[in-house]
Amino acid sequence: MIKVEQKLFQNRYRVDAGRPHISIKQPELCTNSCPEQQCATCCPAGCYVAEGNGKIVLITDGCLECGTCRIICDTHRNVEWDWPRGGFGILFKFG
Repeated sequence: MIKVEQKLFQNRYRVDAGRPHISIKQPELCTNSCPEQQCATCCPAGCYVAEGNGKIVLITDGCLECGTCRIICDTHRNVEWDWPRGGFGILFKFG
């Protein structure tokens, strides 16, 4: 049986250097006002990482462009999300 991680590994991602399509509007809000930090738990690509000091780090390389982060951050609406420019972002091998 093939695991999800193995399928995701076969996808390709073209990084648009210097122009991330996702950003955290106010990083201090994630640290001070969001104890749940759902983005770090729910992002299927693992783009959001909660550090030991409570800070959320966003690495957009490998983003699946699913939009989970903008939906899960409904209380603070602290995620700026847009589609990558043409030719950049995820290239799914399986659909």
